[in-house]
Amino acid sequence: MERVTHDGRATAYRRFDRGGDGPTVCFVHGSGGTKDIWKSQARLADRVSSVAVDLSGHGDSDDVATPAGPETLNAYADDVIAVAEETGATVLCGNSLGGAVALRVALERDLALDGLVLAGTGAKLAVAEPLRGALADDFERAVSLLHEPDRLFHDAPPEYVELSEAAMRECGRAVTERDFLTCHRFDVRERLDEIGVPALALVGAHDELTPPAYHEYLADGIPAGELAEVPDAAHLAMLEAPTVFNDALSAFLGRL
Repeated sequence: MERVTHDGRATAYRRFDRGGDGPTVCFVHGSGGTKDIWKSQARLADRVSSVAVDLSGHGDSDDVATPAGPETLNAYADDVIAVAEETGATVLCGNSLGGAVALRVALERDLALDGLVLAGTGAKLAVAEPLRGALADDFERAVSLLHEPDRLFHDAPPEYVELSEAAMRECGRAVTERDFLTCHRFDVRERLDEIGVPALALVGAHDELTPPAYHEYLADGIPAGELAEVPDAAHLAMLEAPTVFNDALSAFLGRL
């Protein structure tokens, strides 16, 4: 693990690199997650140089005192830019909230990018009221709701679910609620045509949190957008079906 200091805080990241060529990828996790959700993408290290970041308040990164919404999204964008500039990453691969962060960077910042991978995310990320209510009042209920079938996972082994639940509990209610409320206030549907780099919308076929239709919208709205689907997976396709996910990612990178 490495850390980069910026804006008065330290952001942690992990490198996966065994001499891969092509552009370096920065992986960005979703709400209540950490860089560890990208552990199966380490298998690509011989072919693809990459880093996985912990956003502020997650994993090994310092937290930031920002309210949910645009201020938090901007802080997370600062985290990603700091890591990307430190490591030379020019492709952002974001899951869920991480996709919103990647889109914010592409639309609002001057980081030089070669491409985007938008995995289990959307141009608008409305969060259902039952989940928002549970995040406010009953965190264990929120964790349970997210791990119902075809939300985070389609048919993952029980140990994957247990590890995911434990990671979310470790992240804690306050940060996880901030993440989801930031998602809820995110909407760039009218700005997709401003994205000037190739983008892959990559979705688990069974994802009910950010369903395939969200990704069709992304692929249609981004001028150089394309769509790929991961069968037998839901929101965390990078964990549940890593071989198919990695193949789609590698193929996209090969076209840049």
